[in-house]
Amino acid sequence: MRSFSRGIRVIGGATHHVENQPPWHTDSNEYELNAPLRGAVAAFGGGWADDELSATGAHVGSLDFQRDAYLANVHTPVAHSHDRWGFRLDEVEYDPSYHRVIAAAIARGAHTSAWAHPRPGASVARAATFMLFAQVEPGHACPVSMTHAAVASLQAVPGIAAEWLPRMYARTYEPRLLPDDQKPSALIGMAMTEKQGGSDVRANLTTAVHLGGNAYQLSGHKWFCSAPMSDGFLVLARARSGSIDQGLTCFFVPRVLTHGTRNVFRIQRLKDKLGNRSNASAEIEFDGTVGHLVGEPGRGVRAIIEMVQRTRLDCVLGTAAGMRQSVAEALWHARGREAFGALLVDQPAMAGVLADLALEAEAAMLTGMRLAQAFESDASDQDAAFRRLATPVSKYWVCKRGPGHAYEAMECLGGNGYVEDFPLAMRYREQPVMAIWEGAGNVIALDVLRALTREPEAAAAFAAELEPTQGASALLDAHVSRTLRLLGELVHMDPADAQASARRVTEALALGLQASLMLRHAPGAAADAFIATRLGGDRSALYGALPAGADAAGILARH
Repeated sequence: MRSFSRGIRVIGGATHHVENQPPWHTDSNEYELNAPLRGAVAAFGGGWADDELSATGAHVGSLDFQRDAYLANVHTPVAHSHDRWGFRLDEVEYDPSYHRVIAAAIARGAHTSAWAHPRPGASVARAATFMLFAQVEPGHACPVSMTHAAVASLQAVPGIAAEWLPRMYARTYEPRLLPDDQKPSALIGMAMTEKQGGSDVRANLTTAVHLGGNAYQLSGHKWFCSAPMSDGFLVLARARSGSIDQGLTCFFVPRVLTHGTRNVFRIQRLKDKLGNRSNASAEIEFDGTVGHLVGEPGRGVRAIIEMVQRTRLDCVLGTAAGMRQSVAEALWHARGREAFGALLVDQPAMAGVLADLALEAEAAMLTGMRLAQAFESDASDQDAAFRRLATPVSKYWVCKRGPGHAYEAMECLGGNGYVEDFPLAMRYREQPVMAIWEGAGNVIALDVLRALTREPEAAAAFAAELEPTQGASALLDAHVSRTLRLLGELVHMDPADAQASARRVTEALALGLQASLMLRHAPGAAADAFIATRLGGDRSALYGALPAGADAAGILARH
């Protein structure tokens, strides 16, 4: 087990002294050390939150927080189906370290601060806060993200909104399942997919029988339910009123009913996941479970569209946060470790890899922050159209880049990167979930295709986003020209051919957006290196192939 000491080095025996190992990467301000993030916060309108973000950066970089992040993934959640007397309990027990991590994130508004206190830059500030916490401990970010996203669906339902939104906006954290009058805060989860359908939620078999008013009684199962100790859940089920099949419908399912009794919410088992172990994901069953209508009967997918857009945004932010951790840990090691007579960071081969990893992380972060800006409460119609296309485009590309990036960073640490005592082993296991959650690659690419063919204003807004950098890079201009030509062809393609081209189109759009953002917001040398290695036509599948003359040390100085 990893031992957390405050820099104390103990000589363990007579055989050797421990030398040439970097010091612990703790007690650092992860916001102040991240110049690209600070610049993005200012550029996208969140500069007023600098002091709060600096305090958050110091907190997540502290030894105590990092120790909790580690312990929460060592002492994993335990499901309890019954209490000692045989009564149904259906609870998950978390380590106290997990509660301290998520309590800190909620206290600093990583969940719903942009909803609770709307102002220009609020979404950007919330995104930066979310990323700082997710950089160090990714598991808790799941219920934090779902609570953030659920507001988009619940705010349109007056009865639910009046009772639940004030609790979702609260900055306090109470892990126990309690009646409303004893619990002023709330977290929200989701339970959508089933064994037979997965992303194809229209194949769901869970039923909901109308009881009267907006109340229904649900029966069925859910194959993945993350954060099962949340206070309420958005659920998709097939609704029926009398003999009328109303179709796939969205419901809000509270864990505790208004009179204080537990709703039926049977936790069957916890998933044995690849990635983080701090946050539980469960298989659950409904059997006479009470749910309340969200949106119109039969319009379940429409009721969750805006929520899904926001969880996809957080997938981009979460991946970018993971990339930042990977770069930070790899750089920390390389700046404190010598090999063959010099620090690793000063050796050209290693510096090239580190700089390339830093470019990837910066482009991912800029993509996420520009997206967050497009979700501001005062976003223009053009930004709303832009985010419709840019969100799935970015989710597809950034999240797919995460696992390879984590591996390359892990390799920079050598054997240390491969063991669980260091954080990059867990990060390598964690990054794939962002590409799977809220739609895997093909699902997302087909959503991009849908937006392009059905919502021409989204394609126009995306093209307009690239216009400010026209003429600044011949490589980018050529790439954008090819991409726009491909979009024009796509509209007239046979549907099967269009689907076969969906991934290629999505990747081209994503790289065009990232290159444009780098030109606008990164130093010229960094932008030029990013464009040369991503759009130059001879990109290696591996990191480290910077163009001749690229200033790796200059790129790394900002990280």
